[in-house]
Amino acid sequence: MTAGGAPDRTSVPALVFVALVVAVVGSLGAPLITSVAGAFDVSLAAAQWTLTAPLLVGAVATPVLGRLGTGPRRRRVVLATLTVVVAGSLLTVAPLPFGWLLAGRVAQGAGLGLMALLMGVARDHLPPVRSGPAIASLSVASIAGVGVGYPLAGLLTDVAGLRAAYGLGLLITVAALAAAWWSVPQPPPGRSAAVDVPGAVLLGTGLAALLLAISQTSVWTRRPELAVALLAAAAVLVAAWVRRERRCAAPLVDLALLRDPAVAGANAVMLLGGVGMYLLLTLVTRYVQTPGSAGHGFGVDVFVAGLVLVPFSALGFVGGKLVRPLRRRLTAAAVLACGGTAVLAALALFALARGQLWLSFAVMGMLGLGVGVFSAAMPAVILAATPAEETSSVMSFNQVVRSVGFSIGSALGGLTLAANTPAGSVFPTDAGYTAASWLGAAAMAVTVAAALALSGVRSS
Repeated sequence: MTAGGAPDRTSVPALVFVALVVAVVGSLGAPLITSVAGAFDVSLAAAQWTLTAPLLVGAVATPVLGRLGTGPRRRRVVLATLTVVVAGSLLTVAPLPFGWLLAGRVAQGAGLGLMALLMGVARDHLPPVRSGPAIASLSVASIAGVGVGYPLAGLLTDVAGLRAAYGLGLLITVAALAAAWWSVPQPPPGRSAAVDVPGAVLLGTGLAALLLAISQTSVWTRRPELAVALLAAAAVLVAAWVRRERRCAAPLVDLALLRDPAVAGANAVMLLGGVGMYLLLTLVTRYVQTPGSAGHGFGVDVFVAGLVLVPFSALGFVGGKLVRPLRRRLTAAAVLACGGTAVLAALALFALARGQLWLSFAVMGMLGLGVGVFSAAMPAVILAATPAEETSSVMSFNQVVRSVGFSIGSALGGLTLAANTPAGSVFPTDAGYTAASWLGAAAMAVTVAAALALSGVRSS
């Protein structure tokens, strides 16, 4: 697609490239936390915000950008957001104090809100035979990017230093801006431009409070009253947002669509599935970096830990490609269940056998395959009940639900390992990893059952 809106052979690869870039840049902080702490002489807790802040910003920006993406300014919104991401990337490369680096990471997080807009572009401007697979690929890219950026960032940090790793982010975000300029057309005419600003503030603040309460596991162990207060504030703010949306002429998200049984069921499956998927992802990356002196783990460096994620990304895209032939025989909900079953098998394998490094690669490959199938099938379930003009808005809500599920999974894994860390020890016991894996497996078993139940649900 050119700016004028005509699709061509480069349109889908360009959109997928943009989705992959924002996913890579959003997760770029994960392998660099220790390096940031050393380079800027800050605590690990402070350095952790270079990962937490962009994820929070992405979750808050997603529903707002999703609504903007349904209107006539979608192309401008995509390009403006990517310009913000490029500006943030410049701040991460410049030789400035830690506060500026953190500001740059915050700006980069805005790009995570673009996924739903790119799906809206594909649905509006590609013929149905191409739009479905394109949206599936975009959904997979939004997760698989984690495994692409992690090893590259680790290698560049080891070879050329921290700024080189962030320089990679600058390079690819400039390329993504150019790709978006070429591939994102003007939306179809007649779309509403209205945005519910008070509703956006209520939902954004509520999501920020919720994700802070979930993601900061240290708050639950050190100041549980603050964690409870954050959850209570989130509940009040989200309830106020729902009340406003019911009365608003131009709601941020159409609640009637979210109440549709198929859409509501798919979001519930996404929440549960996100818990199990991200829990395993964090368990494996932490386990392989645990030194052998702890009685388990392999003590690998950041680069090798990143290589463990390569099968996750590679087989994630393979899983996405499998959805189309599977859909010839199965419903979209049944395909979701297939993806969830693969993730369940990966969790069970990690719980039972993880004594050799190659098993971690195998687990991550199995996880990637399941996540790829699951992610590629999810849009089909939701969009079957969604008008084309509401694609960006409804899919943005699904992205938010996924972020919440990922945060819960990460927190559940962290709290379980913390509970299994002996007093005076830095590392959790091996039994802690087993317990956390089975918790994730339980979440995925419920996910599979819920996905199968969706097969019998009809859209209203």
